[in-house]
Amino acid sequence: MDDAYTFGQIAAANALSDVYAMGGRPITAMNLLGVPTDLVSPATIARILRGGAAKVKEANCAVVGGHTIRCPEPIYGLSVTGLVHPKNILTNAAARAGDLLLLTKPLGTGIASTGIKNRLSSAALAKKAIHSMRQINAAGADLAEARLVQCATDVTGFGLLGHLANICRASGVSAELVAAEVPSFGEEIFKLIASDCVPAGTRANLKSAEKIVRWQAVPEHLRILLADAQTSGGLLLCVPPRRLDAVRKVLRKHRTACAKLIGTITKSSKPHIVVR
Repeated sequence: MDDAYTFGQIAAANALSDVYAMGGRPITAMNLLGVPTDLVSPATIARILRGGAAKVKEANCAVVGGHTIRCPEPIYGLSVTGLVHPKNILTNAAARAGDLLLLTKPLGTGIASTGIKNRLSSAALAKKAIHSMRQINAAGADLAEARLVQCATDVTGFGLLGHLANICRASGVSAELVAAEVPSFGEEIFKLIASDCVPAGTRANLKSAEKIVRWQAVPEHLRILLADAQTSGGLLLCVPPRRLDAVRKVLRKHRTACAKLIGTITKSSKPHIVVR
């Protein structure tokens, strides 16, 4: 595997996700690159940029230049601009009681990536996690334009619990999650958790979640999974039940990794999340 090229693809997919999660279509992307030029060769830098450009092209978007600086460690990302009709914008403030919570990618990229860095993840797990992180969330634009959902977010650095908490606060609602229904990359993720292969960001997310989450006999390994800081995670969609079949049809068209129902939005005078 070309690690530099793959790194560029994942970074681009992560950046494009912000636009798709709001129902938009990416139009332009600007590279933002920081490199230690004494440690990273021009050829490696070129492979990173080519990987990013390939993923931007897949999104029918255009790279319009960028900015590069010297930096002690490699940093790469993109600033993406997109277009969306005002009536089609997906926000995190439009959830309604009764909406179904649907997730389009498994959780665990933070744990898997930490395992890869420490040479603890198997080749099979690394392949699954990398494949997921390289997938763009283009379904968000189609769902918005068909007005099948009004509320959505992408699951990234704050983890599933953090991003769901933002929905609850912004929408003035609560939520119920069924921990056992939340998809992961398999049993190896939980073995890594058991061996304390957990990123610091995930631990910080779990600590923050305690302010809004009510646990009901949920084991520690599942709590950590729900708080895992994701890179290029999936979409968390709030779907009216009557539109579930139509939403899943769109997700099948885009070959999303999954379309898993993991809970519901509920009424509450004070936003909170019950996890059982």
